[in-house]
Amino acid sequence: MKIALLGYGRMGQAIEKIAESRGHQVVLRITEHDQPGSYDLTQADIAIDFSIPNAAVDNISNCFNVGIPVVSGTTGWLSDYDKIVALCGQKQGGFIYASNFSLGVNLFFELNQQLAKLMKPIEGYDIAMEEIHHKKKLDAPSGTAITLAECVLEHSNSKDKWELDRASDSLGIPIVAKRIKNVPGTHSVTYTSDIDTIEITHTAHNRQGFALGAVVASEWLVGKKGVFSMKDVLGLS
Repeated sequence: MKIALLGYGRMGQAIEKIAESRGHQVVLRITEHDQPGSYDLTQADIAIDFSIPNAAVDNISNCFNVGIPVVSGTTGWLSDYDKIVALCGQKQGGFIYASNFSLGVNLFFELNQQLAKLMKPIEGYDIAMEEIHHKKKLDAPSGTAITLAECVLEHSNSKDKWELDRASDSLGIPIVAKRIKNVPGTHSVTYTSDIDTIEITHTAHNRQGFALGAVVASEWLVGKKGVFSMKDVLGLS
């Protein structure tokens, strides 16, 4: 594959190393300083977007407009997700968005869903979540934490929302977001009762898992049209 990297920070650079190790070629490296129209996206077979929230929508739209499929891991722009899905359909493009491309995290999402289903009829447990990331992480809570929370809410009888740093008198699912130097990403979902605690945790040791998942998703998406997810990539849907 010939890959355009939309965003060339730490994730973009990690993706480049993984992609090249798998025999692919990075033909474009777009940073926040590059102006739209100053580069030719059509030389790529696919674009991988790990940019910043206020650039993601334009990046993805530009790709669809010239027929380039997109894998996006940028978070913080999802208020425009329906707009992007509509444009993808209009342009007959290919698109995968994931809050986290790590293969392990996507298996963790499935585990979270199964646990939520099991816990649904059981009374007496309080649900809480915690996510920890490096200090340069721009959004809080993380997209991964939001995905976990939304899955739990889908199977909850008593909760209808999640809340960052929840007030003590609120009934939403609390998400605590911590920012600690050099932490790639840790996510925990905890069910606590007076009797016991059930906890599942995913801990990333480095960014290579995120980069590998993005490249694997790109390999899967080339030649396909439509809006997909990592469930499709992993055969879990």
